[in-house]
Amino acid sequence: MSDDNEIRKGRHCVFKMHVHLVFVAKYRRKVFDGDAIERLRGMFAKVCTDFEASLVEMDGENDHVHLLVEYPPKVSVSSLVNSLKGASSRRLRTERPDIKDRYWKDILWSPSYFASSCGGAPISIIRQYIEQQQTPH
Repeated sequence: MSDDNEIRKGRHCVFKMHVHLVFVAKYRRKVFDGDAIERLRGMFAKVCTDFEASLVEMDGENDHVHLLVEYPPKVSVSSLVNSLKGASSRRLRTERPDIKDRYWKDILWSPSYFASSCGGAPISIIRQYIEQQQTPH
């Protein structure tokens, strides 16, 4: 997990991008306990590393999880989500047969997800800053 104030540098860009993700268990079933959440945390961190991203924070309840991920601009949120959900579903169902038995298909997550960009200054401040720029004549 990286320093929260660290601005990252790529080859041609400087960035600090975060996304808040929420994944819900299929049928909103209450399948996660403390052990499952801890296992998911490790799985999500590994996938993020593969994408040159970092898992800043992760926690959840018995039917859903929240993630805060810092990621580079070359990564699309949808591809990151697909890998996070796919890898965690496969591994958790393998490691925890009791969770696998709760579903009749090889599915853990609902196909939908919530994603929200976050971090940095509020939109109103950025809008005000842009409006105050001096337009050349």
